[in-house]
Amino acid sequence: EFLLVLPNSGVVGETKNVVQKDAEFDVTYNDTVTSENQTIYAFNHTVSRNKTEGVRVSVDVSSQGSESPILFVVRQKQAVLSFQVPLILRGLYQRKYPYNHLGRTLCQPPTRAASETQYFFVDVSTLSSQGTNYQLRVSRVESFTLQTDKKFSFTASPSQPQYFKYDFPDGVDTVIVKVSSDTNFPCSVMSIQDIQCPVYDLDNNVAFIGMYQTMTKKGAITVQRKDFPSYSFYVVVVVKTEDEACGGPLPYYPLRPDELTDAGNRSKVLDVVVSPAINSEVYVMGMLFCLGIFLSFYLLTLLVACLENKREMSSYLHTFSPLPPSPADNCSTLSSEAITDSATSTDNNYGYMGMNKHRHTHIFSALPLCSMPPPQALHSWPGPDSVGRSRQESLSSVEEDDYDTLDDIDSDKNIVRTKKFLCVSDLARKDKRILSKKYQIYFWNIATIAVFYALPVIQLVITYQTVVNVTGNQDICYYNFLCAHPLGALSAFNNILSNLGYVMLGLLFLLIVLKRDIVHNRALVRNDVNALECGIPKHFGLFYAMGTALMMEGLLSACYHVCPNYTNFQFDTSFMYMIAGLCMLKLYQKRHPDINASAYTAYACLAAVIFFSVLGVVFGKGNMVFWIVFSVIHILATLLLSTQLYYMGRWRLDSGVLRRIVYVIYTDCIRQCSGPMYIDRMVLLVMGNIVNWSLAAYGLIKTPNDFASYLLAIAICNLLLYFAFYIIMKLRSGERIQCLALVCILFTAVVWGFALYFFFQGLSTWQKTPAESREHNRDCILLSFFDDHDIWHFLSSIAMFGSFLVWTCS
Repeated sequence: EFLLVLPNSGVVGETKNVVQKDAEFDVTYNDTVTSENQTIYAFNHTVSRNKTEGVRVSVDVSSQGSESPILFVVRQKQAVLSFQVPLILRGLYQRKYPYNHLGRTLCQPPTRAASETQYFFVDVSTLSSQGTNYQLRVSRVESFTLQTDKKFSFTASPSQPQYFKYDFPDGVDTVIVKVSSDTNFPCSVMSIQDIQCPVYDLDNNVAFIGMYQTMTKKGAITVQRKDFPSYSFYVVVVVKTEDEACGGPLPYYPLRPDELTDAGNRSKVLDVVVSPAINSEVYVMGMLFCLGIFLSFYLLTLLVACLENKREMSSYLHTFSPLPPSPADNCSTLSSEAITDSATSTDNNYGYMGMNKHRHTHIFSALPLCSMPPPQALHSWPGPDSVGRSRQESLSSVEEDDYDTLDDIDSDKNIVRTKKFLCVSDLARKDKRILSKKYQIYFWNIATIAVFYALPVIQLVITYQTVVNVTGNQDICYYNFLCAHPLGALSAFNNILSNLGYVMLGLLFLLIVLKRDIVHNRALVRNDVNALECGIPKHFGLFYAMGTALMMEGLLSACYHVCPNYTNFQFDTSFMYMIAGLCMLKLYQKRHPDINASAYTAYACLAAVIFFSVLGVVFGKGNMVFWIVFSVIHILATLLLSTQLYYMGRWRLDSGVLRRIVYVIYTDCIRQCSGPMYIDRMVLLVMGNIVNWSLAAYGLIKTPNDFASYLLAIAICNLLLYFAFYIIMKLRSGERIQCLALVCILFTAVVWGFALYFFFQGLSTWQKTPAESREHNRDCILLSFFDDHDIWHFLSSIAMFGSFLVWTCS
């Protein structure tokens, strides 16, 4: 121990006594410091290249100086650590929290020698003229180096952070660091930092370097060996001064921003364990499994196609006749039931997946079917010669608006569509070429929308992923961190890979529709009787749009899972709205091809839905004004659509609509109390209004945070309601469900049931804070590579594909 007299840098002309003491580990030093004296504690310890020991400095100040805090400076070989006591940490709104008890771990610079003695010094000084008592203790940290698959428990607080070292074992390229606690609060931060000095282990600097995330009960970060040159890293755990970042309540808000706030007891007991992550073989197995599942559908489709073609050829050779019956003979010799059966079979002429030429009844219907068009509509059904010629003519001269040019046609609409009993031929009176071109617009429009929608989405999520990789802030994206397998720059490759099913099955559906389209066109060219004269015209534009929408759903869902959060959730749902809307339009088009909505009107309505989805995500949380406006618009839209469907489009929305409504109510309800003319449609629309009004009331009362999912639930409920009505009307018309179609329906329903089970597992949720979302994280359950949400992707893509096949059979 020796004494130095140095000029006092605080006051000119004064001197300061500097005392240096040789100090030892695990000894508590009680002393007093003033502005006139400075104490230096000298420590030395042996550092080994093969063994890393942690050194921890603990300070406790019993009484605070009235003028200035105590300054502690730790001088090491390659680093300097300084802190003051009391330590002032700032929270939200610049609140100040003082801490008189501190504990800091010293970073350990690496040594090249097998063993060497290193020195470090702890300087204690203050500018306060009053004496301040303090306690200083330096000790070695037990279990400073973490062992693989061994849990280690420790205690941390805002002023006593903890960090530990981990070395990658040979043969291990990736590990997952898991930190857990039995209590939600206080809020904590776990960080992964490279081996360097200084270590950023305070609430106000932990985000400066490395990867970090907030946590309550769970936290997990996947670490790759290639990212750390020394093949080792620090696991840093810091307790925050406030719980607002983890969704906790805000503490007392002082009257003045600079007022000190009681920090309270914010100690937290945590456990840390480092486990090896999956290796490259598991990645390969996961990718092969994903490809194998969906390629099997291609093989199954090819097998069914071969069997059907073989059976079709043998049936054709067995029944071939050089003099086939004329259309008139074919229809006139059948009973009324057989005629209905014959007529309904033609829409499925070329069968399930475009190969079955046997006569089956249709699976679904919303209107009774007739064998032939009524006499007044025969002019719109071209004969064999005209159809043959129409295939040779250019469609460029046929426009979508080249109909209804005569007044008698508009009058004919009122006569036909307002009949009490309608046949499908009554609602399929326009030129087939015009309708075909009209429905092809659906495909070209959605293809254009897909390009302009997807490109900025891809650019945005790449930017998100880059920000995550550069900043290390893992609170930006809501992954299931316990089952997030990185690949290259992607943080959760498994969640992206599992969306492959939407793309592959969407492409397969397009191929099936293309096959049916080619077979149908060939039948028209050879003047096939069934294709020309029976059933309703077949148009495949909506089918192409549905398949494209399914593929885009896979692409955009993959983009969303690059960095899932509330700002880009609409990427995952936009084409779900498209799919639900197109499915309803396709069901309606099958029995109402002339009066179905045009592509421009349909996509404009879907654009409005997506617009409200974005508004709901941004402004809907707790905003009662928004929910009132949306509920009113929802109810009005339901009423307008109900009127459109009930009157088959034969009504006008103009200044006289209210007068006409009052007149109808007076004549039909008050004057003669007559029932509705279209009872079946009225039942559907009443049920639809009950469902939609109930959903509107639920949204207005509960105001759910996840507005996008709420909006999607509305679309799905309406689709299922109309689909159920479609089946019931088919059965009421005396038709039967074929065995193959019934198997397809049951299979799809079962797959949907399992898919929804995995969907509602809720492995993460952007409706809460990132720390609260991690409480729902769970380990992988399939091949150690896929989690519950990945299985939802698998099953939902299969279920959507099955649903589309049911639509093609209808």
